[in-house]
This record gives sequence, C-alpha cells and structure tokens, in this order.
Amino acid sequence: MGISIWQLLIILAIVLVLFGAKRLSTLGSDLGSAVKGFKKAVHDEEGKDVGPEQKIESQQDSSEQGVDSEAASKEKDQT
Repeated sequence: MGISIWQLLIILAIVLVLFGAKRLSTLGSDLGSAVKGFKKAVHDEEGKDVGPEQKIESQQDSSEQGVDSEAASKEKDQT
C-alpha cells in the first residue's frame, strides 16, 4: 500500500534526468539557506517580543550573576 524503495528510486531517477544533478544541488543549497534565514528571522522576532515575566526573569538572572539589579534599572532609565 505504501511507497516502496524501488518506486522512490524510480522517482529520483526521473527527477535527476529532468533537472540534472547540478541544478538539484543548487536547488538544495538555496532551500537550505532559505530555511536558515527563516529560522533566524523567527528567532529574532521572539527576542523582540519580551513579556513582563521574561523581563523579571532576566533581571533575576543578572542579580544572580553579581550585577546589582538597582544599578541595572538605573542604567535602563538613563537610556
């Protein structure tokens, strides 16, 4: 009922004949760079959408690292 390995090999051979190995290689690298760019854009957008809970957590993390949270908030107010 499913696709066997022989059917996949036949499909791969037909695609290889139609497009050529060089074109498939460039298509694969273009697709990979597009996926990488998409992941980076999603990651950047998540960094911009910092909610109040995440701000509190980041302040607690900085106080645990030896940074005075009051000094950090004063620096934030100055900027």
